[in-house]
Amino acid sequence: MDIFRTTHGAVRGFRTSAEVVAVLGIPYAAPPFGVHRLREPAPAPAWTGVRDCTAFGPVAPQSAELPGSPVWSPGDEDILTVNIWTPAPDGGAQPVLVWIHGGAYTFGSSAQPDFDGDALARAGLVVVTFNHRVGFEGFGHVPADGTTGHPDNRGLLDQVAALRWVRENIAAFGGDPDNVTVAGQSSGAGSVACLMVMDRARGLFRRAIAHSPASPCHPLDVAAATTREVAAAAGCPATPDGLAAATPQALVLASDQVVDAYRRDPASGSRHYDPSLYAPVLDGDVLPTDPLTGMAAGLSTGVDLLVCHTTEEYWLLDAVGSSAKVTTDGQLARFAEDFGLPDGLVAGYRAALPGAPVLDVYLAVFGDLLFAEYAHRLAELHARAGGRTFLARFDRRRTGQDGDVRAWHCADIPFAFGNVDSEDIAFLIGGAPTPEDHGLAHRMVRAWADFAATGDPGWPAVDDSGTHARTWRTDDTPADDVPAAPRALWADARFPLLRP
Repeated sequence: MDIFRTTHGAVRGFRTSAEVVAVLGIPYAAPPFGVHRLREPAPAPAWTGVRDCTAFGPVAPQSAELPGSPVWSPGDEDILTVNIWTPAPDGGAQPVLVWIHGGAYTFGSSAQPDFDGDALARAGLVVVTFNHRVGFEGFGHVPADGTTGHPDNRGLLDQVAALRWVRENIAAFGGDPDNVTVAGQSSGAGSVACLMVMDRARGLFRRAIAHSPASPCHPLDVAAATTREVAAAAGCPATPDGLAAATPQALVLASDQVVDAYRRDPASGSRHYDPSLYAPVLDGDVLPTDPLTGMAAGLSTGVDLLVCHTTEEYWLLDAVGSSAKVTTDGQLARFAEDFGLPDGLVAGYRAALPGAPVLDVYLAVFGDLLFAEYAHRLAELHARAGGRTFLARFDRRRTGQDGDVRAWHCADIPFAFGNVDSEDIAFLIGGAPTPEDHGLAHRMVRAWADFAATGDPGWPAVDDSGTHARTWRTDDTPADDVPAAPRALWADARFPLLRP
């Protein structure tokens, strides 16, 4: 029987194949509600007997409904759980990959079909995914009241708790606690970057993978202003007692109302274009510095880093209708002003994209602003400080019956997990996979597995001779391509992106 013993009790999983055992929904911390609400994660209670762990745990409070994924229902509380896919025991400890899901720090879960760990386990990894608090529960600022009971960055503290659980328990599942890679995409990758410069996470992982890292971190004044807006929408005082008295559902609905108000108001500044309310807070404690500053100071040099971005990140956000449309020269100029973009940057993109409509220029700039340029800076600063660093770009496109599918945000993850056959991700990759798609997935799975095992994904590291980058395409294009828009255009841009 597939029974494993953890520090809290025994668990039973199930075989996904002759090669892999999955164990789903194991608590790594106590439910963060009741006396634990808006506080640091508390230890999970122990149990007796064997706990049946054959289904994902409930997701964190959110309003999102994602294809193939569970939704949150008020009353779902045991949300801090981990899932494990482990190869059949072979007598040796396997490298471990711990995955942090994305979702603008507001939605998402480990149960998304993209994140099934079976293929990576068959490639020789013990794969761990987990849920953490998102939205106000995870990243909303609770004003100080003379105590330290309501820390900022509770979602990051959940992630640290999950990594500690892995440290203490993964050997029971055939994993090597001294060879852990933490990986994530979008806000999950932004979390990875934060963990790399956090004292609380030091020593809990050896390597890091960041796909399309999200750039925003919020200073305390921005986080506090957001709390006041959300509290007003929820009809509660913006105080510790007032916020704790509001139900999670009320704060989810209030956050959605604030987001909708930004969407409707073109004069509302940078949040009008993509009104994400939550991000890691530069609180001087849990997160003492932003990742770029911390990496430049050498806080992360002991961790190997693999960074990847897609070449057309923001086209996905436009396709799903989550961002404002910018279709005129006047709107584009206002966008550049609202974000304080350097003089000449938009003109430079126009020159690099001759004949492109205004919308395409906007999407190219916005995608690089939020993801690609930030990814390059993380890689370069980490390498400059002495950290071993690798860089990659995902550039796979496809033309199908429903039009072009670009190399957009999230499209790389089903390939890296080896899950291109899932019907739930057909929209991301443009339909059923081709033989060439399977070949690309095989190469990306192998690169992740090799990096997690040895620190070498299969191409040169970033060094003083230049920024070597592997470009992922179905035809396996060599690694020395250059971006369409010169990165020199971003030389005067300020990162991380701090929204008003």
